[in-house]
Amino acid sequence: MRVLAIGAHPDDIELGCGATLAAHRQRGDEIAMLIMTSGEQGPQASRSRVHEQTEAAELLGASLHWAGFEDGAVPEGRASIDVIQRVARQFRADTIYTHSARDTHQDHRATSYASVAAARRSCRVLLYESPSSTSFDPSVYVDISEHLETKLTLIRAHLSQVLKNGLVDLEAVEAQARYRGFMARGRLAEAFETDRFTWDLSPTAPDGVTTIDLVQPEVRP
Repeated sequence: MRVLAIGAHPDDIELGCGATLAAHRQRGDEIAMLIMTSGEQGPQASRSRVHEQTEAAELLGASLHWAGFEDGAVPEGRASIDVIQRVARQFRADTIYTHSARDTHQDHRATSYASVAAARRSCRVLLYESPSSTSFDPSVYVDISEHLETKLTLIRAHLSQVLKNGLVDLEAVEAQARYRGFMARGRLAEAFETDRFTWDLSPTAPDGVTTIDLVQPEVRP
């Protein structure tokens, strides 16, 4: 599987689906991250947010792409759609994670609209929540029992936000994972709305070749 995760700012992806991406990585999937802005309007520390995002991508083992839009001014239309389409095609993404549109931040909303438009031919499009989501109605849950600590490590890479941004609260992240786990009738989970989700139940061999197991009839003497 080839997974493209899209975020408006550095740290959005890690907050929204960091543990799920860690699960993808554990199973051998390839991951790319597309960040629409450098987050220059947010709290800064001695290290730039670009450096922090680079560190997080390296920890995850993901390739990193930048759209280059101005923080606070991500367009909803063709400019954003074209960037997302280009990266998705170059990476040959078959699964896309992006923002939910119901959000108080205009960049999150614009990124969501552009992503869904760009992914109109994709078979799996999952929308994650953020600390600024206004409402969220998930229908897909991912068990992250083995990956919550990895998610927290990825978020800690964004040190400037952990120290200075009240919305980046590690205790709240843990509480949210427990709440979504309860909703999913499990322990810990990340939750997603879905614009489109195709579930391929074809059996596959370890090398990825689809196989069909034939049951031979019993031969009686």
